[in-house]
Amino acid sequence: MNRAIARMDGKTRTAMFAVLALCFMTGLAWASIPLYRLFCQATGLNGTTGRGLAAPGAVGHQVTVAFDTNVAPSLKWHFRPEARSDTVDVGARDMAFFLATNNAATPVTGTATFNVQPDAVGKYFKKIQCFCFTQQTLQPGETARMPVIFYVDPAILKDPDAADVQTITLSYTFYPVDSSKTAS
Repeated sequence: MNRAIARMDGKTRTAMFAVLALCFMTGLAWASIPLYRLFCQATGLNGTTGRGLAAPGAVGHQVTVAFDTNVAPSLKWHFRPEARSDTVDVGARDMAFFLATNNAATPVTGTATFNVQPDAVGKYFKKIQCFCFTQQTLQPGETARMPVIFYVDPAILKDPDAADVQTITLSYTFYPVDSSKTAS
């Protein structure tokens, strides 16, 4: 009789382990996107930028920031920077503007993704305010002026892989938002 109880406890332990493993894997899957985003922002992986609250102040070194814009073929928008590049003081707050025009005959919603090149400088390019990942709805023929406020972290000058970078490219791509996913 004791063997039957011991065997039952083993089955119960195995079932409990399986339930705990399932809960852990579900939690890990749920948290993977925010954890990946935090990891990319901390390391600059694939040109992912960090977020900044305030620029630390100019340190007497300048870099050129080039602006690249792209639009998915299925989005009937014209998207461009107001200026193709800007020379910025490392550590100083700067602002750039982008223009998006809806060329479709109906209202269209889009959202932008971004990256920074070269990859090694992504963690030093800090955005204070940005239009990326925010849904933008433009009426037919409407043009929106969208700002991005940023700075280049002075820590870039201490990184042997990034200190000699003269030009940083900030690239945005606008994609259409599936209207069936945004309807409530």
